[in-house]
Amino acid sequence: MTAGHTGGTVNRMTAKVTLSFTDQTIADARAWAQREGVSLSAWIDQAAQEKALREIFNAHAAAVRRAGLDGDADALADEQEIELVDAELYAGRDRASR
Repeated sequence: MTAGHTGGTVNRMTAKVTLSFTDQTIADARAWAQREGVSLSAWIDQAAQEKALREIFNAHAAAVRRAGLDGDADALADEQEIELVDAELYAGRDRASR
């Protein structure tokens, strides 16, 4: 087993590729991998996975917004309407104290 690899890490890795990085990027990646107690390969694998998931999430969120299914604005409007009704009904008294 390669130094710095754990059994699970080596078994999970299925492809070898050659990548090029700036000196600063690879230095930062090595430092983060060491801090987390994993190999550089395992750290880069995790970083790539996280980036891919962020891209998928962002694409999904954009599709939801384009489809008009984003309910955040509606929920905020509902909360504001509830506050207005409460202000009218309870005229300054705390709603919980009714």
